[in-house]
Amino acid sequence: MRRVLLSTLVAALPAVAMAADAERVVEARKGFFSLVALEFGPLAAMAKGEMPYDADAAKAHAADLVALTKYDPSDLYAPGTSADDVKGTGAKAAIWQDMDAYQKKGMAFFEAVAALEPVAGNGQKELGAAVNKVGATCKSCHDDFRAKN
Repeated sequence: MRRVLLSTLVAALPAVAMAADAERVVEARKGFFSLVALEFGPLAAMAKGEMPYDADAAKAHAADLVALTKYDPSDLYAPGTSADDVKGTGAKAAIWQDMDAYQKKGMAFFEAVAALEPVAGNGQKELGAAVNKVGATCKSCHDDFRAKN
């Protein structure tokens, strides 16, 4: 009986480890996008007039977004980490079914962030135009690759 129980436990270990790894990947991915939101939120609020425009703060947030685009997020997209596989994520399985399209949307985001940085400190109007472009890339990706909660 002990052998059967032990062999069952040993056989289950890889599945448990894979589930734990998938959960860690999801948490890391959520952490990355939380950092993006932390930096983008104040820029959007300044652009909309929801908070006073501050050129220095806008430049700092834009620079931080650029820094985040330097991070290679490929390990945040391990197979088996979609909403179909792990609770607590909105990532649709479509990401893994069409990774090329997902990566193109990611590149559009990176390009929009790169264009945002040099104009972030040039006034609310220029910030607003650049923020709208970044926001459009976020929306486009969310529409196709993020499940509605």
